[in-house]
Amino acid sequence: MYGFEPSQEQQMLVDSVRRYATNDLRLAAHEADESGEFPHSVIRKGWELGVLQASIPEAYGGFGERSAVTGALAAEVLGWGDLAGALAVMAPGLFALPILSAGTEAQKLEHLPALAEGDWQPVTSAFIEPAFDFYPGQMRTAAEKSSDGFVITGEKACVPFADRAERTVVYAGVDGTPQGFLIPKGAEGYQICERERLMGIGGVPTFRIRLDKVHVPGSARLGGADGHDFAPILAASQVAVAALGVGLSQAAYDYSLAYAKDREAFGVPIAQKQVIAFMLAEMITEIEASRLMVWEAAWLMDAGHDASKAAYLALVSVSDAAMMVTDRAVQILGGHGYIREHPVELWMRNGRGIPAFAGLAIV
Repeated sequence: MYGFEPSQEQQMLVDSVRRYATNDLRLAAHEADESGEFPHSVIRKGWELGVLQASIPEAYGGFGERSAVTGALAAEVLGWGDLAGALAVMAPGLFALPILSAGTEAQKLEHLPALAEGDWQPVTSAFIEPAFDFYPGQMRTAAEKSSDGFVITGEKACVPFADRAERTVVYAGVDGTPQGFLIPKGAEGYQICERERLMGIGGVPTFRIRLDKVHVPGSARLGGADGHDFAPILAASQVAVAALGVGLSQAAYDYSLAYAKDREAFGVPIAQKQVIAFMLAEMITEIEASRLMVWEAAWLMDAGHDASKAAYLALVSVSDAAMMVTDRAVQILGGHGYIREHPVELWMRNGRGIPAFAGLAIV
């Protein structure tokens, strides 16, 4: 049976991430949403916390062992600070962690040390596809076998930092099975389109990419000739996005609770009004329930069990909770909730994307 008390190392990491989320991410979030990007100094400071590096063994340049629970704890606090900023800080993990979990020894030695030992780098992955019925298990982007490798054709959406990423893990179907491929920037047929204009996460630049018969050698496939099991990668991404959603929901609850305690109507704080009190109670109930589902899925991953079902259910739960909580946060603030000077409208816009963001983070 799992417990709920973080280890000393986990607590130290969470405390460090919380200071960063409070003093850096939260303060920079509004301007980043307006300007379209976080300052590199803010992203670099988040990278220096070592969340990803602590997931990479010493043999590959890191200083720890991968733990989905630790990653989920850190992701929640980063999401509390700002979802877009969290996605930016965590972007190198989109490239590194699939290699760590599914790559060959040669792929790990080639890519992980330079990433873990250096500054933040805009490496990324291309996961989501621009289709209303997109399902990760049946990707339309296809990798056809050739005499000396694969030829990849398709289109991807919501690819963070695609315009500057030197290397990208692109997911495509091989005989119907999703597989990851390591593709360098500048590969023939690899086209980066204009930046997307999204409802939320305005602080992290995302792009569509088109792959027109991009040829890659067989060694570019994660796991080499035998490929890899895609299910653990999908589960790890669902857990990460769900953890970020819990953090976002907690931020909206904390802010609206403080506002309700301070805002007075008819001589008393509105938090004492039954309708507001009931809203706040329902909000925190959904947050706590969703958090436990995320922790359970992460624990199953660390224990070596199949976490596919638990990870999916956690993401579904968090997706519903995030929309309910952020919507009610806007309601509690009344007219103030609809203006950009308060962050609840940003959290509501970001929260709407949680169901579709699998593939934008991984633990």
